[in-house]
Amino acid sequence: MTGSKGTGGLESRVNDISEDKFLGGRVLIRQPDDGFRAGLDAVMLAAAVPARSGEAALELGAGAGTASLCLAQRVENLTNAGLEIDERLANIANSNAAANDMDGRVLFIAGDALDPPAALRRPFDHVFCNPPFHGDEGEVSPDPNRARALQDGGRLADWLAAGLKRTAPGGTFTAILRSDRLGEALAALPQRGVAIFPLWKRVGEPAKRVIIQVRNGSRMPLRLLAGLALHAPEGHYTPEADAVLRDGASLALDSRSL
Repeated sequence: MTGSKGTGGLESRVNDISEDKFLGGRVLIRQPDDGFRAGLDAVMLAAAVPARSGEAALELGAGAGTASLCLAQRVENLTNAGLEIDERLANIANSNAAANDMDGRVLFIAGDALDPPAALRRPFDHVFCNPPFHGDEGEVSPDPNRARALQDGGRLADWLAAGLKRTAPGGTFTAILRSDRLGEALAALPQRGVAIFPLWKRVGEPAKRVIIQVRNGSRMPLRLLAGLALHAPEGHYTPEADAVLRDGASLALDSRSL
């Protein structure tokens, strides 16, 4: 889902680069037409990170920077680093940070999320990611960049381990996943300090996405939260979803109590 459909803005294209507006037009993102394109999932991921002013965050697999910039738009004085393996995308993400007047506190670095450069091998208050949605199943895209963004080759556990390794004690690690990979994810995560937040397409329909959040070092048992219904029966966004997608509201995962 692109920024022009449901995330609060319009879309235009110039030279195979689209301009998508998120959060009711408050965040402008330029991203290539080819490869993986960020949309609703990135906005929901950013809304789930319980960051506060003065803290530091890290995004693994940042793409064009959508989630990081949406988070930075919501939380003043947050410093954010984004790690992206595609150097072209990392450069686009940095230009997006500048276009949104956030280049002083949001920086994207080209590198492997599973093997970060030395500058990012330190603890962060919050780490978050939208890892490749598919494992080693299904057809692989002929576009190598799209294939790399969509398929993890069965390495979801490695993505989760990498995120937790960079999370400071007491901090949070947050990821958005396909709901049918929840069991795979839980097997790789700690047994305590985990909250699961389903994103229901509509009330009464199965959730296609889940947000998982881990409070590093917490002893609280796993919690399954009420989640969020995205669409009303008529098809439009629910007021709660619209508050996140257009108004920049945060998602209440209550992780501070974990």
